[in-house]
Amino acid sequence: MSVHALEQPRVLEWPAERLDYPPTALAQLHHWAQATPLHTALRHKRQGQWHAWRWIDVSRDVGRVADGLRQHGFSEVSRLLLSGVFEPNLLLLALAAQSVGGQVLTVADEVADDDLLQSLERIQPTHVYTYKGAHWPGQRLDFAELLGPAEPADHLTRWWQPVGETALWSDQTTGCRGALALLLEQWLSSGQGLAFPESPASAERDRREVAPLDTWRRLCDWATAKR
Repeated sequence: MSVHALEQPRVLEWPAERLDYPPTALAQLHHWAQATPLHTALRHKRQGQWHAWRWIDVSRDVGRVADGLRQHGFSEVSRLLLSGVFEPNLLLLALAAQSVGGQVLTVADEVADDDLLQSLERIQPTHVYTYKGAHWPGQRLDFAELLGPAEPADHLTRWWQPVGETALWSDQTTGCRGALALLLEQWLSSGQGLAFPESPASAERDRREVAPLDTWRRLCDWATAKR
């Protein structure tokens, strides 16, 4: 079936939700890439080593991933489903999808099979990015393929925190209702670096290395209480 003939998804119910982007998300990203291009925007621990993306790296990668999405048929009438832990690839993909104009939805990563199947039926995704669910509907996306080849120097592969720089922290998943929109809003409005642990199991240890101002667990609880 052509994507141009897709019907709108049914009314969403938790554990699924539509990502409500901050209205100025892409403009804010462009601002930080211009104003503080070499400041650290994202940090993620991978295989025991901290990797960092500067604001200029984030802006460039969002553009490259957006091009990759278009090459995989993603357009203004497409629906991208995200599920899993928050990490740089998921954020970059969400911003790239917004720049293309498509819809982004999330589903909790730890739900009963029956609830998951009902959510997938309502969402009817055209594209999917998740670490689980081999038989989910929609085209399964590979982030490295979307990003395309890159020089190793494109990303800083060392831990670096200049004096006076502050860091935000996230160890949440799409299982926290409303957290992704709130995370994007706080990160892009503040211009601070945002760090992610290597895994949920290592979150406490990794967070001590970063010494962030706050934890997104408390912010997630606050967002849930406001609903």
